Amino acid sequence: MSIFKDLWWFFKLEKKAYITGVFFLLVVALLELIPPKVVGYVVDEIRNGTISGSKLWKAVIILGLSGLITYIARYIWRIMMFGASVRLARKLRNELFEHFTNMSSSFYQRKRVGDLMAHATNDVQAVQQTAGSGVLTFVDSLVTGGFVLLTMAAAISWKLTLISLIPMPLMALSTCYYGTLLHKRFHKAQEAFSSLNDKVQESISGIKVVKTFGEEKDEIKDFKAQSKDIVMKNIAVAKVDSLFNPTISLIVGFSFFLALTFGSKMVLQNEITLGDLISFTTYLGLLIWPMLAFGWLFNIVERGRASYDRVSSLLAENPEIKEVEQAITTPPKGDLEVAIQSFSYHTHQTALKNIHFYLEKGQTLGIIGKTGAGKTTLLKLLLREFEGYKGAIRFDEHLIQEYSLKALRSSIGYVPQDHFLFSATIADNISFARPDASYAEIQKAAEMAYVHQEIMEFPHQYETMVGEKGVSLSGGQRQRISIARAILLNPEFLILDDALSAVDARTEEAIVQSLKNNRRGKTTIITSHRLSAIQHADLLLVLDEGEIIQSGTHEQLLELEGWYQDMYIRQQLENQVELGG
Repeated sequence: MSIFKDLWWFFKLEKKAYITGVFFLLVVALLELIPPKVVGYVVDEIRNGTISGSKLWKAVIILGLSGLITYIARYIWRIMMFGASVRLARKLRNELFEHFTNMSSSFYQRKRVGDLMAHATNDVQAVQQTAGSGVLTFVDSLVTGGFVLLTMAAAISWKLTLISLIPMPLMALSTCYYGTLLHKRFHKAQEAFSSLNDKVQESISGIKVVKTFGEEKDEIKDFKAQSKDIVMKNIAVAKVDSLFNPTISLIVGFSFFLALTFGSKMVLQNEITLGDLISFTTYLGLLIWPMLAFGWLFNIVERGRASYDRVSSLLAENPEIKEVEQAITTPPKGDLEVAIQSFSYHTHQTALKNIHFYLEKGQTLGIIGKTGAGKTTLLKLLLREFEGYKGAIRFDEHLIQEYSLKALRSSIGYVPQDHFLFSATIADNISFARPDASYAEIQKAAEMAYVHQEIMEFPHQYETMVGEKGVSLSGGQRQRISIARAILLNPEFLILDDALSAVDARTEEAIVQSLKNNRRGKTTIITSHRLSAIQHADLLLVLDEGEIIQSGTHEQLLELEGWYQDMYIRQQLENQVELGG
């Protein structure tokens, strides 16, 4: 029952709804005591031969009114309690989503997307049921059961009531045991669902790769194996779940046997009337629901406990990137100074070392190097996606940590290697960071990225739906739309992480020239494998194994023997071969 203690913060938040709901539950519980007593009264009147039409009509009216008021009261408590539980689900989902957006990149390196989705769906639903049906069964089993027992003992016979309750301790022991077993099995079932969810998400996202390599059968086989596993674990949960009702029904049935056996004897001995016995057995029938609810309560609570633990552990993870108190809220606009002695990921292998450079406002920085040289890692540190490095990064002579994340990132337009487009129109994708942008501004950004003409060739032009992750577009089109999205912001710092790899040399040259003409006075950082994309830069850095091995302008580096000169000669020869072919 500790789940109710953990959710106490929400019960206090929704106290009006829950107090109203509990009040009308009490009303229902009290009204349910009336029909058995009325029926017993009528039976005794019939047996004694004193029944009359007026007495019968009076009984019918009482039963009708109690039924009508019960109907209204049940409607109100359902609205109150279940409405509150739905608001809890909304609140938890909102907190999870906000939490996901605040977490750093390392969090998503450790967590699987399918698992996170399972937390926000199945787990939240289980917690919602605890705050709704769980509270209902808890209050109803105690209140209804308590009222019925008090009425049986006070209005009919306390001795018969005690005799009928003899099997009840057995029910408490069995439901407690079932609840502990259910908690363990349900936790495993939820973990299995998370794995299956992740498998489906990965398979659908990577369907092109699966089909390209002809791995459909293996994927289906793997899915069936995981699906079978989750079925078996849910069957294990169902086996425990299915024990509750039969156990409770058996115990309640034994209580009926004791009530009828000893009650009949008491009727014959004139300790109670026949009407009292009928009322007593009817009350005992009313106890079936509280007892079933008590067993169902354990089921709901243990499911909620397991799911709330999973959600809480996720929400308890703190973002690695934290803002300082009184952080600078003005976006940086000036010079950039980087002095990184070393940086390592969680693998402890050094990713960057001895990175030192200074970039004045309005200059262009080009970074080049082979795959794995550390180019993207350096950019992610500039975006403050990772921390833990030795050294300092300064914007406008202020440490990067002194800025609020919103101020820092609002001044940066970033085009990553992995170009992600949303399942929306081209216009919506370009204006993602500026939803209020006009059509003319969107078109201008597309023109600067040299994708406008191709967009106009689509049947619906800028209103063309690109599909999930831009599946309906070519790699070059996705890349240039991503560039247009960053350009539309007109950021102080534009970072292109190998963002021109999917376009031809002529388009690349046009985009680079467009950026030079339209971004005067603003800083641009470009990483690339092709020298043609960065040779116009004011400063070039050549990275190898996370370290700067050469730096200078294009002309300076060409005069030095080394990696840059060799790569330039090689790429010039490749261009000549392509032109000759």
